[in-house]
Amino acid sequence: MAGKVFFAVSMSLDGFSAPESMEGIRATPEQRERDPRLDRWVAQWMELQSWIFPVRFFRENLGLGEGGEEGLDNDVARTTFERTGASIMGRRMFDLGEHAWPESAPFHTPVFVLTHQPRDPWERPGGTTFHFVGDGIHKALDRAREAAGDRDVRIAGGSETILQFLNAGLVDEFSIALAPVLFGAGIRLFDGVDASRVRLEPVRSEPSSRATHLTYAVHRR
Repeated sequence: MAGKVFFAVSMSLDGFSAPESMEGIRATPEQRERDPRLDRWVAQWMELQSWIFPVRFFRENLGLGEGGEEGLDNDVARTTFERTGASIMGRRMFDLGEHAWPESAPFHTPVFVLTHQPRDPWERPGGTTFHFVGDGIHKALDRAREAAGDRDVRIAGGSETILQFLNAGLVDEFSIALAPVLFGAGIRLFDGVDASRVRLEPVRSEPSSRATHLTYAVHRR
């Protein structure tokens, strides 16, 4: 039996899933000195994701050592990882992550990257292999489903990729870690959603001290 297709992301209270740019992640000190926005964007990203950094599972998965917090945030992080049998992401997310992820990339499953630039599969230690798919979201999903088996397929991001799958009616469920931060500007998670085709059913709402975790089933109108 095939699993679900889902996404799980953090979002600010004013609806942004990322700052205006993520270029600050790989900026040099000279670039940061010339453009102070780079540091601000990185600070926004870190604040948005701050609910996950202290938890035990996050530390274990990235090889940051023992220790870390237990509780709801840890449970959410672990459950999201354990249900995922394969992931799909856009090329821009991959390009940023290629420079930021540790050698043992944190997926430990096959990852299918949407791209117009052909590339051989890239195998990393720890079970992650990146496959580059140039013939559209449906083909990428077919390959991800096959790789995932009876586990779920996660649409990892970014927001544009998530919207492609959502508007195509290919998403079964999604979760948002709603962070108590305001961006004022950035990349809106649902900017461009075809609301006439999407109906949501609340599944869960669970607050922690750092975020409110919201889960919705997705139905077609």
